Amino acid sequence: MAPLRLDSLDVFVAIVRCGGFRAAALERGVSSSALSQTMSALEEALGIRLLNRTTRSVSPTEAGQRLLDRLDPALGDIRLAIAEVDALRDSPSGTLRINAPAPAVDHLLCPLAFDFMAAYPQVNLELVGDAAVIDIVAQGFDAGVRFGRQIAQDMIALPLGPALRYAIVASPGYIAAHGRPATPYDLVGHDCVKRRFPGGALVSWRFEKGGESLEIPPPGRLTVSAARNELQAALAGRGIAHVFEDYARPHLQAGRLVELLADWSPVLPHWFLYYPNRRLPSAAMRAFLDFMRRYDWSAQARLDAAGA
Repeated sequence: MAPLRLDSLDVFVAIVRCGGFRAAALERGVSSSALSQTMSALEEALGIRLLNRTTRSVSPTEAGQRLLDRLDPALGDIRLAIAEVDALRDSPSGTLRINAPAPAVDHLLCPLAFDFMAAYPQVNLELVGDAAVIDIVAQGFDAGVRFGRQIAQDMIALPLGPALRYAIVASPGYIAAHGRPATPYDLVGHDCVKRRFPGGALVSWRFEKGGESLEIPPPGRLTVSAARNELQAALAGRGIAHVFEDYARPHLQAGRLVELLADWSPVLPHWFLYYPNRRLPSAAMRAFLDFMRRYDWSAQARLDAAGA
């Protein structure tokens, strides 16, 4: 067998994990052609094809999948060894990648990250807004943010930020034209802005009051995929929106929106930041976790309100 470069094995894993040469090249900060040359050299050294390549996709061959199954644990052990060495360093540095739904990025992670980066100038942060439930380890993230019920049992989870609450909102113009619903049942006669999850399911609206609990599929003509667009539609008078209170608060305070059915809106559990329990956190990750535990979310809420 021809001489084999061990770093080419890491390149192979990255290409499969990212789903292609271009995405892996962007992640590693190199050109796609460089990765292609590395893979060609690896396949030549092994004397067997590892990847099926088409113009649209890249997937492992049978031999490639067998190699991948063996490499993942081995490379995981190598990363753990490096993390253990990194944990001994006094000054946190490097890059942290965190995957979270857009609302958590907008209202919690961004303010937290801005203050954290001021305190730790040698740490880089990459925040990726994504509502889909993913395998953060396989996708190369240090941590993720989700609700508790969406977190795998082999993860360590810490509360992130205060409790959450949805607000049902509409513009004064919409209310003047269509009236104000008195109960959730009245929404049947209104135009609600619907939102679809990345997996395809439509978001249902939950209500609670006096021991009564109900969940309804909102009726409406417009369907969007992001809370920001749902809020845009409400501001434009196109219907009633169902968004996290953090999104609506500045517009409610300015009178651009009116909250509806406030006495029916339940308080929800807060977000959780989670990371693998089998992986020793790097010095940068430990610093971020400590900073998050001490963070004054009430002070951040006051700053948000002042800047509205």
